[in-house]
Amino acid sequence: MINTDTEWFRAESSYSDPSIGETTIPRMFFNSVDRNGPRDAQWYKGGVYDRSLTPDVLPTATTGEFAAVTYDELADIVRSLAAGFRELGVEHDDRVGIYANTRMEWAQSDLALLSAGATVTTVYTESSAEQTQYLLDDPSATGVVCENAKLLDTLLEIEEDLELEFIVVIDEFDGHEDRDDILSLGDVYEQGNEAYDEASFEGWLNGQSMDDLASLIYTSGTTGKPKGVQLTHRNFRANVNQVRRRFADRPDRDDDVPTLGTDTRALSFLPLAHVYERTSGHFVMFASGATVAYAESTDTIADDLATVKPTSATSVPRIYERVFATMREQASGSNVSESIFEWSIGVARDYARTENPGLGLRAKHALADRLVYSSVKETMGGNIEMFISGGGSLSQRLAELFEGMGLPIHEGYGLTETSPVVSTNPPDDLRSGTLGPPLTEMEAKLDPSVVSNDQKAKADGEIGELLLRGPNVTDGYWNRPDATESAFTDPEEGEGDEPWFRSGDIIEAADDGYLVYHDRLKQLIVLDTGKNVAPGPIEDEFATSERISQAMVVGDNEKFIAALFVPDMEALERWAEKNDIDLPDDEAAIATDERVREWVRAEVDEVNESLSKHEQIKEFRLVGVEWTPDNDMLTPSMKLKRRNVMEKYDHKIEEMYGRDEQ
Repeated sequence: MINTDTEWFRAESSYSDPSIGETTIPRMFFNSVDRNGPRDAQWYKGGVYDRSLTPDVLPTATTGEFAAVTYDELADIVRSLAAGFRELGVEHDDRVGIYANTRMEWAQSDLALLSAGATVTTVYTESSAEQTQYLLDDPSATGVVCENAKLLDTLLEIEEDLELEFIVVIDEFDGHEDRDDILSLGDVYEQGNEAYDEASFEGWLNGQSMDDLASLIYTSGTTGKPKGVQLTHRNFRANVNQVRRRFADRPDRDDDVPTLGTDTRALSFLPLAHVYERTSGHFVMFASGATVAYAESTDTIADDLATVKPTSATSVPRIYERVFATMREQASGSNVSESIFEWSIGVARDYARTENPGLGLRAKHALADRLVYSSVKETMGGNIEMFISGGGSLSQRLAELFEGMGLPIHEGYGLTETSPVVSTNPPDDLRSGTLGPPLTEMEAKLDPSVVSNDQKAKADGEIGELLLRGPNVTDGYWNRPDATESAFTDPEEGEGDEPWFRSGDIIEAADDGYLVYHDRLKQLIVLDTGKNVAPGPIEDEFATSERISQAMVVGDNEKFIAALFVPDMEALERWAEKNDIDLPDDEAAIATDERVREWVRAEVDEVNESLSKHEQIKEFRLVGVEWTPDNDMLTPSMKLKRRNVMEKYDHKIEEMYGRDEQ
């Protein structure tokens, strides 16, 4: 069992406050409303959507600015929407889909459907018509809340293959007057407002149990068909309690430690369809009495950070890589020279790595702060106390430079099947490059039998596949008994009756319980020499690269490691202009241009110096198009779809291994 027996962990385990409890998610929310009624619960941006709830239910926000919804106002909306959904025929345990981007109304619909007793199943907006049909048909959804007319059209294309009783559209839309089963969210609110009865509403809440299914969240499908993870009210509530205990303003904490509470203002932009944002940026925030501001999109994060001035934001590694690339780009167009910016990065990392910086390093840091860090923090609103990172491996180099600039990123680890948070760095003992210790009530141990002797020799601590038990762990997958059985171990004698969930991740554990991520067990590369190579840490080495935007390492059953790279096109253009180089206009031609290849090769050579011989990248090819969820190279939660990338660029991989001429 992984050791977490420390003084601060004991304080965390024994901590309690009104946000912590054994209630269903709707009860958790309404209890928070009782405590935080006049405080701001949500901020929504004007000029982004043609909302059906404005201006009758909520005032229309000024374009580009944010308007607020208090907890009391949010509760009234949730009650009326819940009654409206009941009027549409929603009953206890019905599955209803939400098919929309992250926004105020997603959260309102979620809380309303849960209050009405429904099970919410989620659909990513990037899903194809075929994928959407599967994500609604597999759980036998009786209805769906979709975002706009475009997504409504997708639903109408596939409705013959579904058994939907209603479709609710969040935004205003035209047409379909002949369909009384297609309504706007504003229509549902009006119906519910008229029909609302407090005794009936309380009856719906009282009729729910902790073991009722709250949500079906489908795995991202990086390999195979998505599986519906069954998450109960108990699963979600336990994880809210666990996260709350780790980040609350506890009596044992110093005053300068960043915490989560009623003063927290969070910027939300990750998909609420994914469990990471659903729990961390939604349920935890509302339980804590925090304010959630919804970004317009992931493309407007920089502007929204400056406007909202949040104290916290939850994100994935890819977004932090983008933020850093933007910092570098902005520095190149400011009065700060490229050499000063690069110097300041080195100072930040040295400062983060040094427990007791001396006078010289403190002086350098103060100068770098005046020249670079202060302006970076100001562009992010000037109030950031901490970032949270999950949903993938965060580069230690990237984490250190953010920490050194005074923008600490608290990396954590989780899975859809664990609701999702398993571990995270505590705010009073951040260690960049680690996942922090497991949360309270989270039993964790390592199975060393699945890792090679090479991997064991390379690790400083115990290493193996992470096995998990706890109240936040799912009981299994929807209608997939085979997948459920294979995801859990058989109960062991002397270990209780509960089986362990197999995470599928190779994790290292330090003596004090801090975890270090190595890679997905299924993604390990085995060279034909028998050497094991974890691709993730190698790819992470390029996270702060000025020249490489994205990287994917390959080499399974091959003689050596190779890689596909997406160059940073903006940095490439700056380099070409500075050196008076006329680049081709065509992206494919850029990817094969020998001058560009040499420019990238210098970065690859530098990274190779830090790698073992069998890990070094011997060949690489360039890709001229960024990998995104839109082109199906990334999941909606920004994880690399390795299989898709390999299929798309199979010819380049074959070329690297000399098989193109055979």
